[in-house]
Amino acid sequence: MKEDLNDLVAFLVVAREHNFTRAAAQIGVSQSALSRTVRGLEERMGLPLLTRTTRKVSLTDAGERLVSVIEPRLEEIEAELDSLRAMKDRPAGTVRITTTEYAANTYVWPRVQELLRVYPDLKIELVNDYGLSDIVADRYDIGVRLGDQVAQGMIAARIAPDMTMAIVGSPAYLKSRPATRAPRDLTLHNCINLRLPTRNSLLAWELSNGKRQLQVRVDGQLTFNSVYQMVDAALGGFGLVYVPKDLVEPYVKSDRLEWVLEEWFPTFVGYHVYYPSRRKSSRAVELVVNALKSG
Repeated sequence: MKEDLNDLVAFLVVAREHNFTRAAAQIGVSQSALSRTVRGLEERMGLPLLTRTTRKVSLTDAGERLVSVIEPRLEEIEAELDSLRAMKDRPAGTVRITTTEYAANTYVWPRVQELLRVYPDLKIELVNDYGLSDIVADRYDIGVRLGDQVAQGMIAARIAPDMTMAIVGSPAYLKSRPATRAPRDLTLHNCINLRLPTRNSLLAWELSNGKRQLQVRVDGQLTFNSVYQMVDAALGGFGLVYVPKDLVEPYVKSDRLEWVLEEWFPTFVGYHVYYPSRRKSSRAVELVVNALKSG
């Protein structure tokens, strides 16, 4: 027969106090209720555990043996519970985050660095992925995506302003090509593509001018799965790229790159952090989410 852990704890308190009145006060029950609990334990075990007198309660041999068995184990449980409670103040474990390379460099990594310094037991696994992974199926704790890419049923919060995409090319490259006045002219250019790994396709260049919206499939010599390599290639004069405007604006200001079809640059809802609503978040996940939201 499995014993109720509460009954064993009650017996142990009586054994430590050698007194039913003090033990009952410590546990928060009446003396008569505590006496019935211990008596029931003795009846189920078929052995007397305590010797009762008007002045004192003492342990029988069987009681001594039971105390020697359960006391160290209960102390281990209490120590482990204390350790788990301490995790509220010192979070531990690995938080897995899926996002894009640009968002990771711009919004995620700068905001989680201080957490790693403050909480040495916290680990972060940051995975760059342009394929819109399912964070539940792929066992991620957090996703960071543009607002319109967040899956339904998630808890989400904005962590960045709206994002504008831009087309740029180097002055040297553009001098060697015909003027680009409309989206259809992109077919005349060497365009540098971004591979979407889980979709096994290339990113379409989405363009917007007022109410007019287009998706353009471009072609060229180079395809990367990194926007930073794409920008490097554009700086080297290898063609046009379609990337976040903020990423290339410094190069435009320094005349190393030029805007192309600027009136067609689209703007998307900014990056959001999100996680499954049905999953109770750990303290570590809560800290990372709060750090991303506070930037």
